[in-house]
This record gives sequence, structure tokens and C-alpha cells, in this order.
Amino acid sequence: MPNSVSLTFPDGSVREYDAALTGAALAESISKSLAKKAVAYSLDGTVRDLSDPLGTSGRVEIITREDPRALELIRHDAAHVLAEAVQELWPGTQVTIGPVIENGFYYDFARNEPFTPDDFPVIEKKMREIIQRNKPFTKEVWSREKAKKVFADKGERYKLELIDAIPEDQDLKIYAQGDWFDLCRGPHMASTGQIGNAFKLMKVAGAYWRGDSNNPMLTRIYGTAFADQAQLEAYQTLLEEAEKRDHRKLGREMDLFHFQEEGPGVVFWHAKGWKMVQNLINYMRRRLDEHGYQEVNAPQVLDKSLWETSGHWGWYRDAMFKVTVAGDDTDDDRVFALKPMNCPGHVQIFKHGLKSYRELPVKLAEFGNVHRYEPSGALHGLMRVRGFTQDDAHIFCTEEQLAAECLRINDLILSTYADFGFEEVSVKLSTRPDKRVGTDEAWDHAEAIMSNVLDTIRTRSGNRIKTSINPGEGAFYGPKFEYVLKDAIGREWQCGTTQVDFNLPERFGAFYIGSDSEKKQPVMVHRAVCGSMERFLGILIENYSGHFPLWFAPLQVVVATITSDADEYALKVVDRLKAAGLLAEADLRNEKINYKVREHSLAKVPVILVCGKREAEEETVNVRRLGSRDQESLKLEDAVKQLSDEAVSPDRRRRAA
Repeated sequence: MPNSVSLTFPDGSVREYDAALTGAALAESISKSLAKKAVAYSLDGTVRDLSDPLGTSGRVEIITREDPRALELIRHDAAHVLAEAVQELWPGTQVTIGPVIENGFYYDFARNEPFTPDDFPVIEKKMREIIQRNKPFTKEVWSREKAKKVFADKGERYKLELIDAIPEDQDLKIYAQGDWFDLCRGPHMASTGQIGNAFKLMKVAGAYWRGDSNNPMLTRIYGTAFADQAQLEAYQTLLEEAEKRDHRKLGREMDLFHFQEEGPGVVFWHAKGWKMVQNLINYMRRRLDEHGYQEVNAPQVLDKSLWETSGHWGWYRDAMFKVTVAGDDTDDDRVFALKPMNCPGHVQIFKHGLKSYRELPVKLAEFGNVHRYEPSGALHGLMRVRGFTQDDAHIFCTEEQLAAECLRINDLILSTYADFGFEEVSVKLSTRPDKRVGTDEAWDHAEAIMSNVLDTIRTRSGNRIKTSINPGEGAFYGPKFEYVLKDAIGREWQCGTTQVDFNLPERFGAFYIGSDSEKKQPVMVHRAVCGSMERFLGILIENYSGHFPLWFAPLQVVVATITSDADEYALKVVDRLKAAGLLAEADLRNEKINYKVREHSLAKVPVILVCGKREAEEETVNVRRLGSRDQESLKLEDAVKQLSDEAVSPDRRRRAA
């Protein structure tokens, strides 16, 4: 370790310090008030304990509790306090792992009797006691022999497995808070008191040790924590709103789809739900036509040799559904796979027939039904399924055309999201992962092009579109853009993607004839706008809370009668609505009108037209809108025109303008 280090501060100033100086001492040297507020420090972007010595030169920042980076520390420390509280209350309980996750943390416990939410009040009370003690977090590095003996003496057999899993070249760190300690990588704040009381235990779940169903089942307690009570309450409000919008709940209420055990991870679409699927596909077909795509369809089942050539058999075999048939025909002994993606099939279509540079770019699109194995515990309604429709497309172009095509894809994706009401979108460039195919030169070239495109996306939007880099998160065959949209309650969803691929055309020997009459390898761009149509519909259901705009609703109008005297007129109204292109039904049941209105409102029908004897005589309708108590009486012709005008989709409206 050098005797002195050079530190660069956020204001750009540079100062020399003793290398052995700790983060806490550094904060003290700047100001006593900063030292009181400090919870950690950062050196060249790595968050460290305040007790850690500086050691090396770099850019330094003192992290206070208000810093966004402190939130992960608060949650990490809260997980340790949860574990201590559980072991104080129920001695003999074994602790396993307790990481920070999105929006909170969890800890897995081994106990004969699983925990339940009824245990939360007493656990939370004990956690507050531990936080109030304000014991410092201290760190020691132990030898493996010592650690194994100590944890073995405590009966913590899961910790022994974790110790064995830590690489020999890594330090084995033990963090203590008073008398309680745990195996942990860190970092932590200075003391338990800095956690605060803005935490809450959320739910329990079963979890197999190390995710293996052959291992014992543990009890996982989930919790969340924030810097202050206001943030915690805002998060709880968000969860309540999200629960109201849950697409699975709304799917039942609106009679859109269901799932059942005989088809795990695949959707049983009901008539109204399938109408939504078709509405979305038809909308996308019109958009693809505008942008010069050709719709194709590749086989659902293909021989494994094709997947071996593409590389997917080696990379994704465990996620693929295999199909084998034992029969007398030798062909029946071949191994096939349900396609998990459309790209190899599209390369075969591109290769069929000679292509000239004059024909490029060739844009092949497919609403392909694909299957991927997802663990049963990961399945979640429409958001995570095993069988889904991918709005996939592949563009075969020259390197010179690549940047322009990426920008055209960007325009299609952003305008599609805007049509569905998503205005807040960010674009992330994911760069080369550790495991990849292709040369570094090819990756350098592709990433340079994509980086320039990303800059153009940002500047063309007037910095309205946020852009960022995701290092190491690219596909194994090339860099990619990920489009992340924000919904009505502020949640982010990654949907669209643009992926550059220099690899697949080479593997399959795809080529075109260049201007010099020589064979050239095309660049292949994988593109999706919605991604999974099922997942995108789930997002739409939750974003709109089922209150779809009229142009996208699976059932747009219900004509409900007050008395049977109006039945004939109601059917006439439905006929007029259908003739105008609207999706309409009549409700002639012998029920009170308030019951009918309430039932159709629960099913999220956008417009209810109420007809009684008077309306039939006057050829009027009483218009009721979903979510509004107001009623409006209109002449039938006026109502039909108003609704048919409103039901025009945004893309058709643009074309007509």
C-alpha cells in the first residue's frame, strides 16, 4: 500500500491523503457535520465501509443517508437486523442468505415450523429494538478454518456450504452488529441506528435452498425499507394501486383469459381477450406495412441440427422444448425442437433465392408463436409464460445501411408506444457480455455504430428520451438497444429491442450479391416492438387499469334495455353500431338497469347505451361512459357518429390527416 494517495473530489479538487486514512476519518477531515451524516464512501464508483482505509488514489465521494446509493445499504442492513431479530425470538433458527433485491430485501430461514405473516408484528418490534441499540457494524476477515468451526458450533450448516462456495482467492468477511454476526461481502453503514424505522415486512414464501427442488424448503421473509416514512408510504400506496391494476384480477373480471394446471405457462384466451390479441396484431400489421416489412411464417418445429448451426442448441438448450417421436420410420427417431425464437427460420427464408444489394434492406416480420421453458416458480400471468407470440422481425442490410435502419426501428417503436399512451421512454445500449461469439473487432465496430445511433436518438428527441449504457448486458451475438417504458403508476417495463447480429448470417452462410458482383455477408438486425404480445397486453391492462381507449377495447359498446318494450329498438341500435365498425352487444336480460350498468362497468366496457320505451319512441340513446357518473342523451345517429369517430385508431387517424 502506498504511503499517500491522491483523491479527486466531486468539485474537481485534488488533495493528498495518508493511504491508511479511513473513510470515516476522511469525512471528519472535511467537516464534523458531514462525518455525522456519512454512512459510507465511494472510491472510483465502488461503495465501501467507512472503516475501510483509502488504500489507492481515485475519485472519492462521501455517501450520506440521503444519497440514492444509500438505499441499498439501508436495505442490506435491514436484512441483517431481520436475521438477528428472528434468531433472538426463535433460537435454533438457521439463517442462510439475505440479499437486497429490487424494492427491498429478503432473508431465507431454516426452521421446522415455517413463518407466517402473523409473526411479522413481533419480528418488526424486535427489529426496532435492535435498531434502537445503535450497535456499530464491524468487519473482520476470518480464516476458513475459524469460520467453519464457529458456524459449525452454532449449528449453521448452511453457512458451511456458503463458505465452501466462496473462491479461495477471496477474503472471508464477517460482519458483526453487537454480539450477532454473519458471513457477508458488505459493505454496511456505520451502525444499526442509521437504518431508521421506515421498513416493513411484506410477505413470506417457500424457497428451496439454492433454488434446487432436491434441497430442503426454507422460509423466505420479504421486506422493504426506505430512507424515510414518506417514501415507505408512497411505496405502499403504489403496491395498493398495482394490486387494483393486477392484469390477472382484471382478466377475470373482464373475461379475457385464464390459466390452468394442465397447461402451465400457456394462455387460454377467451373471446374478448383473443379480440384484444387480434386488435394488437392488426395494429402492428398496419404499422409494419407503413415501414416496408414483409410478413412471413416459419415452421413451428425444426430439427435440432438447425438449432445447432444457429448456436441456440448450445446456448439455450435447457430452455427449449424437445420433440421426439418413436416409430418405424427412421425420420421419427430425429430430435426436433419447438422454436424458442424466429430468427433461424427467417435466415432460411432470406437465403431462399439469390439476393442483390439493390433489394436490401430485406425486412421479414412474423407474429411467431414461440415456446421457452420457464421454471414454474417464475411464471406470472401474462408477464412470464412458456408459450407466447413474438412480434419479431429481422432486417438484412448492408453495414452502410445499419445506422439508418436502427433509427427507423427507433421511430417505429417510439411512435407505437405513444399510440398506446406511453410517452416516457428510455433507451439503453447493452454492450458485449463476457460469453460471446465474434471477434473483438466486430464488436468494436458494432458498438461504435450503435453508440452513434444512441446519441442521435437522444439529440433528435431534444434530450426527452433518456439514454444510458448497460455494460456487459448485450446478447451473445451482438450489442442491443433495450426500450424501457414507464407506465401510469411509474413502473418501468423493458419491451422493445434492437439487436445487431454479425454472427447468424455467417453461421448459415447467408449472403447477397454486392455491386462488385461478389458475395457479401449481410448484417442481421433482430427487432421487436412489443416483444411478447402476451406480456405487452398484460402491461396495457395494468397501465389502463382495464379502462382501454375506445379504439382498442375488446367490447366497445353495450346497449342495455330498461324494459322489454325497448328490446327491438336495442337490437336496431346494435346493428347500426356494427355497421359503423364498432364492437357492440345488446343486453336484453330481465334485470334492473342499475344491475346491468354495474356489471358492465366491472367488465370495463367503455360505453353503455341505455334504452327504454321513451328512447325507442324518440330514436335516442342515453350515453354512460365508464368511470363517469354523467349521462348524455343523444340522437341515435349523433351517438353512432361520435363513437365511430372516437374509435378510429391513432395510426389510421394519422393516415387520414
